[in-house]
Amino acid sequence: MSAVTNRRVTIKQVAKEAGVSTQTVSRVVNERTDVATETRQRVLTVIERLGYQPNAIARSLIQRRSFTLGVVTAGLDYVGPSRTLNGITSNAEVLGYTLVLKELREFSGYDINRILDDLLARQVDGIIWAVTEMGDNRDGFAERLSTLPVPVVFLTMRDRPGLNIVTVDNRLGGRLATQHLLDLGHKVIGHISGPRDWWEARRRKQAWCLALDEAGLTDGDELCVEGNWSSESGGQAIAKLLGRRPDISAVFVGNDQMALGVLLYAHENNLRVPQHLAIVGFDGIPEAEYFWPPLATIEQDQHELGCVAVSELVEIIEARNTESAIEEPKTIRLQPKLIPRASSVSTLSNNHQQ
Repeated sequence: MSAVTNRRVTIKQVAKEAGVSTQTVSRVVNERTDVATETRQRVLTVIERLGYQPNAIARSLIQRRSFTLGVVTAGLDYVGPSRTLNGITSNAEVLGYTLVLKELREFSGYDINRILDDLLARQVDGIIWAVTEMGDNRDGFAERLSTLPVPVVFLTMRDRPGLNIVTVDNRLGGRLATQHLLDLGHKVIGHISGPRDWWEARRRKQAWCLALDEAGLTDGDELCVEGNWSSESGGQAIAKLLGRRPDISAVFVGNDQMALGVLLYAHENNLRVPQHLAIVGFDGIPEAEYFWPPLATIEQDQHELGCVAVSELVEIIEARNTESAIEEPKTIRLQPKLIPRASSVSTLSNNHQQ
């Protein structure tokens, strides 16, 4: 083994091996465009051969940036937030950023200023606020945002002027689910919502109401029961719904986990799915295809949600760093899609219906 591999490789060693200056190596590492293609490739080959790792601290000092993003999240025991965090983590690594993670125990009741001050003390270049909107848990940002020295991208919340937001179009998803059941000829369609203080749950319920109203059908309170996202609450909710309205022939369930509870209830009570009760969930978790029968669902790519949030934030940071024009704050809505499966359409195969 060579002496080079027994100690940290320096930029001077790379420059000597490649026959260029250290400044040229630095330009290549920082993806500057003012390097000839042949020279760039030669330097990259040497970097790979020697196993050179750029000094992140030195890079931060030179560029006056930490290459660190602050991420505030909560509810990682739920499928959605954990998948979103996975997307944030993977894209941050691709783009050369590390993360400072703040996991909150609750979705509300926290001290926004204390959290922001702590992240700023760690010299983050930007912040992703990945805590879902619940009740008034966004109210504390109004005064603080205008004075923050770093940009913030929010996830999963309603539109607000002047903010950068990345979210899934939950209203479209709810409409796709309900319209799918309407197109199958169902006239009495129930809904099991998530907790009503969650913004996503309210949007999905609104879409259900609107689709039924436009079809001239009833969407009263007797056809809707609130769950808490858990499979257990899904089973309890469908029991309550059918107790009120035994004529319900289909149900749009606010997430796939609650839909699993609905499927179990149907099995235990000799209700054939979808002949007696058609079911559509929401989320598109990978396991949904392996429920019995396979669950029709609205697929939202929450991993992509996290990736897009990082890309948007880094784009703003780069624009500020190069003093380029910065776009006006905007809302990006990712589009969910319907995945029909055997829980809603009996003619579908029980394998890979898409």
